[in-house]
Amino acid sequence: MIYGFYGGKFLPMHKGHLYCIDTAARMCDHVTVLMFHGGNDEMRICAEGSQPFLALDFREAQMRRVCALYPNVECHTVDITALKLPDGTEDWDAETPLVRQYVPKMDYVYSSEPSYGAYFARAYPEAQHIIVDAERRTYPISSTLIRAMQETEEQQRWMV
Repeated sequence: MIYGFYGGKFLPMHKGHLYCIDTAARMCDHVTVLMFHGGNDEMRICAEGSQPFLALDFREAQMRRVCALYPNVECHTVDITALKLPDGTEDWDAETPLVRQYVPKMDYVYSSEPSYGAYFARAYPEAQHIIVDAERRTYPISSTLIRAMQETEEQQRWMV
């Protein structure tokens, strides 16, 4: 069996995230997708906007719909509210044991961010970091761009 892991906040989940999940599902026998919630970034972002697609229940339902498209993909939400560094930022190293509860074995860890490589190498040394469309050529979008869009129609074009 080949095991994969993909995690994020999905603020909101968009076609680029779906592309990454699809890539993982095609490469692995089993993929675990974790949605982290409760971090400072998320709280700040949600407080700044009243967009309904930022609500935890909406994001969780969206993630479950996407994961249900693939018989070899499971998903979970992980509360990281209590895991903060003294400056209030998220402590990814403290999150690692939570990830391991859901993903005790992984061959691949997926992201679109090359900058995550050092953390992944330290946290999941047995896993190869697969970078999916870092240049955003397939889907030239990010959650940050979607949140900045004023037109609901344009937002809907990129969301899943």
